Amino acid sequence: MKILLVEDDRKIRTYMLKFLRRLGHEVTEYSNGKEALEAYTSDEYALVLSDIKMPGMSGLEILRTITGRSKQKQADVILFTGYGDIVSAIEALRAGAFDYLLKPVNPEELVNVIDRVAEHQAQKHRQKSGHPLGAAGKTSGSEHDFSRMQKILAQAMGIDNVGFFSDSMRKIIRLATAYHENRNLPVLIEGETGTGKELIARTIHYGAMWEESPFIDINCATIPAHLFESELFGYEGGAFTGASSHGHKGKLDLAKGGTLFLDEISEIPVELQAKLLRVIQEKEFYRVGGLQKIKTDLRIICATNVSLIKCVERGTFRKDLYYRLKVGHVFIPPLRDRQEEIVLLATMFLQEYAAKKGKKFEAITEGAKRILSAHNWPGNVRELRNLMELVVALYDDEELKTVHLSMLDGVYEEEKKENEENEENEENVLQPYRFALPKEGFSLQKYVDRIILQAVEMHNGNKAVTARYLKCSRRTIYHRLQKSTEIVQ
Repeated sequence: MKILLVEDDRKIRTYMLKFLRRLGHEVTEYSNGKEALEAYTSDEYALVLSDIKMPGMSGLEILRTITGRSKQKQADVILFTGYGDIVSAIEALRAGAFDYLLKPVNPEELVNVIDRVAEHQAQKHRQKSGHPLGAAGKTSGSEHDFSRMQKILAQAMGIDNVGFFSDSMRKIIRLATAYHENRNLPVLIEGETGTGKELIARTIHYGAMWEESPFIDINCATIPAHLFESELFGYEGGAFTGASSHGHKGKLDLAKGGTLFLDEISEIPVELQAKLLRVIQEKEFYRVGGLQKIKTDLRIICATNVSLIKCVERGTFRKDLYYRLKVGHVFIPPLRDRQEEIVLLATMFLQEYAAKKGKKFEAITEGAKRILSAHNWPGNVRELRNLMELVVALYDDEELKTVHLSMLDGVYEEEKKENEENEENEENVLQPYRFALPKEGFSLQKYVDRIILQAVEMHNGNKAVTARYLKCSRRTIYHRLQKSTEIVQ
């Protein structure tokens, strides 16, 4: 792949140049944006790698210039940014960047994103040539949007990472993205407490790009019934005793052009449900004490952790409102029904809190994985996140072990003892955080080559399966196999 590398720091640029060329890429390097753009104009590149902050022309200026040109001859752009400049990274995504990477750049992340660029460029070539996309083309494009969306959601939620690791959650995200395209469509999100209903609501709001319009949320259970109407609709000056003489805008006003998210919608007072239905149907409302109709232009998303149809049967929720809200519908299954996500989410949360607290936690032992997978998780993802935060606060180790889960309800002494014994038996298996180095010296290249060779043999020579097993690219597998004289012989 032809890559244009733009980095004003000579040391970083030299390191990345050597690394990329070892992977077999054709790389042209520049220390400033102006010269890089001149080179881009006179040649064809598949990828531009650029720092955001540089003297003269910034990475964002390079990006905007490239994206402003013909898409038929347009490279994908990946920008590097520091931890303290995430705002610029989000701006880059809005401006059309393929992705961004945090500095110092993780080599594995760089390899993975370059692989995605290669797939994306191949997809564009197939489209240009008139060939059908096929399954691979669809996957590569959706994976890119998925990765972009996860970063946007994490930023919007004020957290480090967002992870969707099961087919059921990925289907929900695709559905939420489809709902994003139509702001006139009301959406009802149902799911137990802690399953991530607000996250899905924000997914519907933001889609796969950063959305500038407002996202206004109300927890219907926290607002007293006598204040709910004025909070939602606003009021005119002097509408009631104690009201401001200047009046007050409600949440419907604040959400204009964006999204109004009504959490715990089952708690909305019955007497206001007809007014909410009228807002959805007629796209207009009156402020409290007002005589003038106000037009609305917003998306309404509601969420509930109880069965609304049962509320309808009990007479506490209007049947017509229920079916009007359920035009768009999302049901989030509880975490106990998404077994494949439990350990992956736990690992993500564990590493996130360990990084914040300066702790060593990086992995989870098999015994601890069994305990986490067997737990019922009545508090769902929120309970799992809170548990990992507590573990990191109380302990410091390289791996989360069964002994660290003593506070988890339902873990019995016999089970803990059995899992601790299993952990001891795992010593013979290669563990990334549990090994001893010899004093007389150690050949890292030979060790890595032997690991790759054994993994290839384990998977009967299938390089694609081996790459997934080792969590690296196929390019890396082929490169190491070719470089290893021991394997070649």
